[in-house]
Amino acid sequence: MTLLTGIVGAGKVGAIHAQILASLPESQFVGVCSRTTERASALAALYNVPAFDNIEAMIDATGVQSLIICTPHPVHAANAVPALERGVHVLVEKPLAASLDDCDRMLQAAERGGAVLGVISQRRWLEPAQRVKAAIESGKMGHPALAVATMLSWRDQTYYESDSWRGRWDTEGGGVLVNQSPHVLDLLLWYMGEIDTLYGQWANFNHPYIEVDDTALAVIRFKSGALGSVVVSNSQKPGLYIKVEVHGSSGASIGVQTEGGAAFIAGMKPILEPPFNTLWTIPGEESNLPTWRDEDAKFFQTIDPAAHYFRLQFQDFLEAVQSARVPAVTGLDGRRVVELFTALYRSQTANVPIKFPL
Repeated sequence: MTLLTGIVGAGKVGAIHAQILASLPESQFVGVCSRTTERASALAALYNVPAFDNIEAMIDATGVQSLIICTPHPVHAANAVPALERGVHVLVEKPLAASLDDCDRMLQAAERGGAVLGVISQRRWLEPAQRVKAAIESGKMGHPALAVATMLSWRDQTYYESDSWRGRWDTEGGGVLVNQSPHVLDLLLWYMGEIDTLYGQWANFNHPYIEVDDTALAVIRFKSGALGSVVVSNSQKPGLYIKVEVHGSSGASIGVQTEGGAAFIAGMKPILEPPFNTLWTIPGEESNLPTWRDEDAKFFQTIDPAAHYFRLQFQDFLEAVQSARVPAVTGLDGRRVVELFTALYRSQTANVPIKFPL
């Protein structure tokens, strides 16, 4: 069975998602919606589908059953809520929203409409990231005791000028925390679970032409009693790496580097380096590290890495809708990431640790 699918938001990442939806056997791609009529029409013409500037009109005309929201994140809720209330399943580009209020509006609309809400976090499907999750769940490292999430990346002035909404509180909702860090924050929470307390600070070190943060850090105590740290930054030219490393109560350490060098930017920069496991000291498994790295590097050469892992998540979401199961990445998962960066902003403002839930 296929689902009628569509895209809301016809920018850079929307074009990637449209291409995938048009090729998936689980999907019949039926339309594009955007506030910018020219963009919607241009993208829709590539797939011989209609273009719309209104979600309700799109639903009425096409009967679309599942949408991917690719608009700037402060307007995710404005686009998702009317669709969810009408029973249309919605997968939202990261982050789920720029505010907790918007997250809750979407979750409540999904409940009212009986629809499924998910958030894109395709790095969970990276083979090295999956190995870390499987090792934690197996108990091979005892329980997770310490996690370090690090993103040392770069964004230049051309990037911030590529869309008028970037780099401003009112149109982007934040900086590196809101736009670039959700993937690494999602992996951290996927591995470590719920947060109990967070203390954080942010700064803007070398992007004077934007209003928002280009660097942030947090110290976290999880509800399990484990500790964690987050350091995320867009201030390292041309970009170093993105990693999550987990240290267990047994003394074993495991980790994943999801990206190295200049970071992927949809429609602007490709994914340059394959992901790999950075650490693996589980007794008896230490020798797996070079083998996995070789396998992952070879596999990377056989795929389009910018599309492959999106495709895997889209398939999971559409199959979840069809089989009435929970998707791998839920709307609540997306809300947890927003809660984390919201707590960090609040912590700096008040200069105190923030207790969860917010």
